[in-house]
Amino acid sequence: MTLRNLDPRQRLFVALDLSSLGEAERLVDRLGDTVTHYKIGYRLGYADGLAFGRELAAAGKTVFFDLKLHDIDNTVREGVESVARMGAHYLTVHAYPQTMKAAVAGRAGTGLKILAVTILTSWNDLDCAEAGYSGTVSTLVPMKARQAAAIGIDGIVCSAQETAQLRAVGIPPAIEFVTPGIRPSGSASGDQKRIVTPADAIRGGADRLVVGRPITAAADPVEAARGILIEIDGAAA
Repeated sequence: MTLRNLDPRQRLFVALDLSSLGEAERLVDRLGDTVTHYKIGYRLGYADGLAFGRELAAAGKTVFFDLKLHDIDNTVREGVESVARMGAHYLTVHAYPQTMKAAVAGRAGTGLKILAVTILTSWNDLDCAEAGYSGTVSTLVPMKARQAAAIGIDGIVCSAQETAQLRAVGIPPAIEFVTPGIRPSGSASGDQKRIVTPADAIRGGADRLVVGRPITAAADPVEAARGILIEIDGAAA
């Protein structure tokens, strides 16, 4: 199965950005078979979420640890090795060359896929300037993506606004584009600054979509997830 022929459920990661393990367990139970892919970041990860991720993986769910590693080479490599042993399927690192090289070395021989975070979707050009970058979002993202591809990273985390641009600069089709900042039409943008609807993200070349509050904070999370899956399916047809 190619990335462009994925089942809609394989495209949707629900972000379990919840404050407690109990909340996450109840949401996963409620979503049932509607959702098969989950992302666990800092908030839940530091509230027993890493062990929960191991349980989800053992239960047949696809688990994405959004830890955005960035440290000295040995620390990154050893951290990636530990995550791989937990049965996780995806792990994020920041898109700095030494960090990416260490992560690729750490996941060697495992099924873990490394995703490089280019520029956070909560950032705009002003944020980049304040951080000391001389480039803009539109110049920094392709540069970091090309470095990631050359190093052997499995996927790129970027805004869905940038996917077409990245394919145009030669990022290979086998590299997955994982896009946060997804908001169904009519949803609040929250703390995201570069947002896109699910349909537009798929049409623009995104492979996997990360959706949090539009599902986790919905009055009926199952119906919210199903609505997004329908939108993904229609756009991918």
